[in-house]
Amino acid sequence: MAQPVSLNRFRKQKARAEKKARADENAVKFGRSKAEKTLVQASTDKAKRDLDGKKQT
Repeated sequence: MAQPVSLNRFRKQKARAEKKARADENAVKFGRSKAEKTLVQASTDKAKRDLDGKKQT
């Protein structure tokens, strides 16, 4: 005789897999790497410093 299985466990497992697939898809579509984020932050900071240095008092 076969062992009883929990259908609830399989349903949750399927939902987790679908959620992970959607998250991976969004990461590819919208995500930026850490290097890209730091590069943008560094260029923004440099632009602010340059602008502050050129202000007249």
